[in-house]
Amino acid sequence: MRLMMLGAPGAGKGTQAERLSKLLNIPTISTGNILRAAVKEETPVGLKAKKYMDSGALVPDEVIIGVILERLAAPDCDRGCILDGVPRTLQQALALEEAGVKFDAVVSLEISDEAILERMALRRVCEDCGASYHLTAVPPKQEGVCDSCGGRLIQRADDSPETVAKRLEIYYRETEPLKDFYARRGLLRRIETAATVEGTTEAILKIIRY
Repeated sequence: MRLMMLGAPGAGKGTQAERLSKLLNIPTISTGNILRAAVKEETPVGLKAKKYMDSGALVPDEVIIGVILERLAAPDCDRGCILDGVPRTLQQALALEEAGVKFDAVVSLEISDEAILERMALRRVCEDCGASYHLTAVPPKQEGVCDSCGGRLIQRADDSPETVAKRLEIYYRETEPLKDFYARRGLLRRIETAATVEGTTEAILKIIRY
């Protein structure tokens, strides 16, 4: 099964993608994690992407698509995968479609802007592996320490209220039109986020008929 997670920044795409990855036994492809790793390692792509990521702006399409197509060609994607955070624009969606990338379903997580701002204020990520936590909803077992790799948990610069507001503005302008794009192809599945992470996962599994 090949799924794509769609939703505003802070809607819970990464958290749900990781949960579904374990349940469906297929890998999650997170553009954000791939790019953040490149930034940390100061690769040419990472240095190019850093100025966009720090300001909350979109990374250029040619960088995103190249990284994704390379990752999709890996053997562990043969049984399927979950794309988290890409495509973000109609141009990216068309580029993936032209490259022969097809989805079984596009899951759109629906949530209010107010809830997103509250979530982002409490979000922490591992500076080593990129794992995401929420101080109340999905807290780490040990304060400030990643459960997966033991790395230090930090608040990303692009999770500040000012940057989140800018990211939401970009989302509504650049990414939300993807809902119509995939709805016309019969792939869109809208999910109202539940009160709990587990509740949202159950709703997703039900709607994709797993």
